Amino acid sequence: MHLIKPILALGVAGFLTCACTATGNTERNAAGGAALGAIAGAVIGNNVGHGDAASGALLGAAVGGSIGAVKGCREDGGCGAAPANHRQYYDERAGRYYYYDAATGRYYWEDGSPR
Repeated sequence: MHLIKPILALGVAGFLTCACTATGNTERNAAGGAALGAIAGAVIGNNVGHGDAASGALLGAAVGGSIGAVKGCREDGGCGAAPANHRQYYDERAGRYYYYDAATGRYYWEDGSPR
C-alpha cells in the first residue's frame, strides 16, 4: 500500500508531460500510453500474484508506451500506415487526373508530380 502514492505521482507526471509535448502524435501517445500502462500495471500487479506493484508498473509502462508510440506513428502517417486516399479530379485540357493534398496545400498530378 505504501507504493500507491509514488506510482500515482509518476502517473500524474506522465500525464503532464504528454499534455505539454509539441512534437507529434508519436511522442504524445507514447507518453500517455506509458503513463496509463504504469498505472494499470501497478494496480494489476498489486492485486494479482505476489502483490508487486513496482514490477507491474514497469511492465505496464513498457507495453503501454510501445502501443502508444505505434498508434501515434500511424496517426502521423508513418509506420506502414496506408497512404491517404485522395479524391481525384479530371483536367479536361490536360487529359489527366489530379488531386489536392491538404497537408502541403498544393495540387499534384496522379503520378505525384506537382501540377
